[in-house]
Amino acid sequence: MSIKAVFDQYASQYDGSRRKLIPCFADFYRTAREIIPFAHEEKLTILDLGAGTGLLTSMIAADFAKARFVLVDISEDMLAEARKRLAGSAHEFTYIVADYSSLPSLPGGPFDLIMSSLSIHHLDQQQKQELFGKVYAHLAPGGMFVNADQVLGETAEIDRIYRQKWLGQVKANGATDLELQGALVRMKEDRMSTLSWQLASLQDAGFHHVNCWYQYYSFAVYSGNK
Repeated sequence: MSIKAVFDQYASQYDGSRRKLIPCFADFYRTAREIIPFAHEEKLTILDLGAGTGLLTSMIAADFAKARFVLVDISEDMLAEARKRLAGSAHEFTYIVADYSSLPSLPGGPFDLIMSSLSIHHLDQQQKQELFGKVYAHLAPGGMFVNADQVLGETAEIDRIYRQKWLGQVKANGATDLELQGALVRMKEDRMSTLSWQLASLQDAGFHHVNCWYQYYSFAVYSGNK
């Protein structure tokens, strides 16, 4: 099954299990919001890569009333859920169904902020490197890239502990067998890389002030500036 088919299949169920499957949900997303350095009244242009159901976009839209958003996702069904979520907002949203990793360049720009959550870990290392270069090229001077994602443990043993802790926590959070099964199916599409490699790759792409602002086992929020 293709990654598009996987996310099409789970689009309608996806949001309902988020807080159960992300044990650090509140801190994870709060950090991604807090590190954005712009004043809330600025008229920002923002690109959300792998926007899914629009969860991160909805949070950032609540912070930046004058921002304009471009949402890109491989799954038309996931973006349909995003349209529902954002339907009552006064913001300007553009929805693009595309595999952003295979585009020769990102749509539009330059952007003040390019962001992503729980998406880039589906790319292999070469694809990540190429994407980081495209992100840098499509940022305005002074722009920022923020990624809230899952990372591979720095060693096999550390990664084993990450997985063990995650399984115990989601079960304790009350995830049903169906929700856990869906998550495990989606995780077959994971191509995670270590945090250290990703931070170094951002620097290689030209980013400065590269930093990890938050990590909880495999969940990490990092950024770089242009």
